[in-house]
Amino acid sequence: MNFWSIQLLNGLSLAMVLFLLSAGLSVIFGLMRIINLAHGSFYLIGGYIGLTVIERSGSFWFGLAIAPILVGLLGVILQRLLLRRVQHDELSQVLLSFGVLLVCSDVALTLWGGLPQTLPRPEALDGTIKLGTIVFPMYRMALSMAGIAVAVILWLLLGRTKVGARVRASVDDEEMARGIGINTGAVFAGVFGLGAALAGMAGVLGGAMLGVYPGADFDVILLAFAVVVIGGLGSLRGALVGSLFIGIANTLGNALMPQFALFTVFVPMVAMLAFRPSGFFGRS
Repeated sequence: MNFWSIQLLNGLSLAMVLFLLSAGLSVIFGLMRIINLAHGSFYLIGGYIGLTVIERSGSFWFGLAIAPILVGLLGVILQRLLLRRVQHDELSQVLLSFGVLLVCSDVALTLWGGLPQTLPRPEALDGTIKLGTIVFPMYRMALSMAGIAVAVILWLLLGRTKVGARVRASVDDEEMARGIGINTGAVFAGVFGLGAALAGMAGVLGGAMLGVYPGADFDVILLAFAVVVIGGLGSLRGALVGSLFIGIANTLGNALMPQFALFTVFVPMVAMLAFRPSGFFGRS
């Protein structure tokens, strides 16, 4: 019983990292119809920036604050200078963002080297917590709680504020939104920057659990696309449900049959594409 409980808790902590990563990816596509393969680079660069700031300042929390800001600015620059020019050309989006992914991967390799590194955790969260008969790492539990808190904040932001109303209006009818005075260009840049910042935050939080290494950008973007395919593009609720499914499935797959772990993630994704292409909560 303890084995299953621990694996479910491990799956929940991984799911929250995937949610931070995939929520931005899902909303970006739902709003702007941009297929951004470079989203995994935001995770990798966020993790490395966080590592550098933590090593130099000695503060995990400072690194967690700085990395999302810098990665969010990088996302805005990428959207304004490059991706905006190919907004209605899916093939160009794929080729361009994949090229950015490769460039960012090589830059990260040059600046931070090729050895896997784990971000230092805050001392207050470096121990364990006892849940009945289960002893579980405190950091993973805090990560799960942080992911849930971010999900609630995003839901309130997009569903209960004027900013969220502008975003929803731009999603539903961009031309009409422009007609009533909404600056859709600023909305697009802001949403893209927010999505990049969430991925950068995931890089710091996930880097302290999973580590950062060359190729992490490819690994996480595959999982993020599995999440949005299952949950549905453009839906925060879908991103959360898809993250929980993929996080738990991947954890159980690695624990029970590691040689077939990828099947537990990508077979459900293929089945979803075959029978319900819009995902659980996506738009048809």
